[in-house]
Amino acid sequence: MKKAVKIVTLIVMVFAFAFGVATATVTPKMETAYAAVYQQGSTGNVVKTMQRKLKNWGYYKGSVDGVFGPQTKEAVKYFQRKNGLKVDGIVGNQTLKALGMSSNASSGGTTNNSYSDSDLMLLARLIYGEARGESYVGQVAVGAVVMNRIKSASFPNTMSGVIYQSYAFTAVADGQINLTPNATAKKAAQDAMNGWDPSYGALYYYNPATATSSWIFSRKTTVTIGNHVFAI
Repeated sequence: MKKAVKIVTLIVMVFAFAFGVATATVTPKMETAYAAVYQQGSTGNVVKTMQRKLKNWGYYKGSVDGVFGPQTKEAVKYFQRKNGLKVDGIVGNQTLKALGMSSNASSGGTTNNSYSDSDLMLLARLIYGEARGESYVGQVAVGAVVMNRIKSASFPNTMSGVIYQSYAFTAVADGQINLTPNATAKKAAQDAMNGWDPSYGALYYYNPATATSSWIFSRKTTVTIGNHVFAI
């Protein structure tokens, strides 16, 4: 009899796995580790990474303990509101992308922290030269484009290599890269380097009122922030 029960149980579990049916054998901890959506009640390293980012950016004032509680939910809603996302306090794929996090890694993604102070200043100068008239989120998004290019196989893999690539940025061509960045541009550069990506993975951005290249208009838009259209 026991053997028959075990066989039936195994069949049910295989069926559930094949057709995506939830069963009582999946524990809350397992769901947290592999879920693509994080919300109040979730725990683990992904939540901890999320809290750390939100805290660094001024959205969260609680403990970085890996527990998605009411305070974390409010911080997520604040972040969503500021970034034009659906404000529900639930961290799905779009919010994860905006946070610069992976949607399929239990570690919550990684951030390259091997950049120097000169890299930070160079990125701040580019942001100031390219987007000082834009909102803070718009400035971070410009910095995020640079960071996305560094990670892309289609571009150089260093800060200076991306920024000084021929014809890549107007601020380099017209000399505005040499202006002294303000505190806002420096903070935006730091946030972009820490992984905040309001551009949603964009590799390009342009001002449709001044852009002259027909090629750039053919790129898929990820988001529009202020005067800039961001695209891949």
